[in-house]
Amino acid sequence: MARSTTSYLVPLGLFLALAALLFYGLSLDPRKVPSPLVGKPAPPFTLESLKEPGTQISSDILKGQVSLVNVWASWCPSCRQEHGELVRIARDSDVQLIGFNWKDERPAALEMLSRFGDPYTLSVFDPDNQAGIDWGVYGAPETFVIDAEGIIRHKRIGPIDGKVWAEEILPVIQQFSPKGEPVNAANQH
Repeated sequence: MARSTTSYLVPLGLFLALAALLFYGLSLDPRKVPSPLVGKPAPPFTLESLKEPGTQISSDILKGQVSLVNVWASWCPSCRQEHGELVRIARDSDVQLIGFNWKDERPAALEMLSRFGDPYTLSVFDPDNQAGIDWGVYGAPETFVIDAEGIIRHKRIGPIDGKVWAEEILPVIQQFSPKGEPVNAANQH
């Protein structure tokens, strides 16, 4: 009799443990996945310019000033959701905003920028995820704060809105901006 009870309790216990892990996993915020790249140099890349096919842009553009690298695509609803905020950030701050057009079609990407405004200092084009893999990109939008030495200081998964800008992104930018060079962040939310 004891053996038949044990044969039922072991699978039941395993099932309950698995259910508890699943329930715990569902309660986690996927936007708070830690990136192993934070604190390390931004992965090097050489990609084509989105607007100027044939022109190569390298990761050297990320040195000398704090930059935001925003991974986006025209097919991404959340990218469209954050786009107005990026336009505002570009207009109201002096942060270099680099577009990282990811897994997209060039005509569709250019149409989106033409229609809704182009907040980017420049945009690189990564249609085949050539550099995205090295950056650990697994979805759009994702935004990286890169310091003046080219070190990744923060990664944001998901769209940026006024609150995220003011409470999460801007403090990191201000922390890593060279001393004596305040970040113009007019109209913070």
